[in-house]
Amino acid sequence: MLKFHYDDRHRYDDIIDLPHHVSKTHPLMPAADRAAQFAPFAALTGHGAAVEETARLTEERMELDENCKAAINRQLTFLKKQSDKKPDVTITYFVKDTRKSGGMYVTVNGFVKRIDEYKRLVILTNGTKIPIDDIIEIESRDTVI
Repeated sequence: MLKFHYDDRHRYDDIIDLPHHVSKTHPLMPAADRAAQFAPFAALTGHGAAVEETARLTEERMELDENCKAAINRQLTFLKKQSDKKPDVTITYFVKDTRKSGGMYVTVNGFVKRIDEYKRLVILTNGTKIPIDDIIEIESRDTVI
């Protein structure tokens, strides 16, 4: 147990009221930089991001059977014929993940601007380009496909 002696309270009486020292050679450090000295140290820089990336889920791409592929082709043919009317559609398609295997399914709504058979893209009026080979479902609001 520590013993507190009466004289300990007065140990710094000779310097307690002295003015704060300001260096003539070194500039004063900004408060933000001084505070940064006491910030926690991340020994494993990037580890948290790596854990989050590993935990991020992806889906496997579904393989469509021939009946589904034929139905999508019929829908695309119909939309191509109607493209001058800019049909309103909802398209669900697969987007491959750039960092890991798999990807995710995305559903977009928009108006068909054109169907590029050479590049195999459905191009919407908002600029979205959807690869035809990645489409799993097409719905049209304007007409029954």
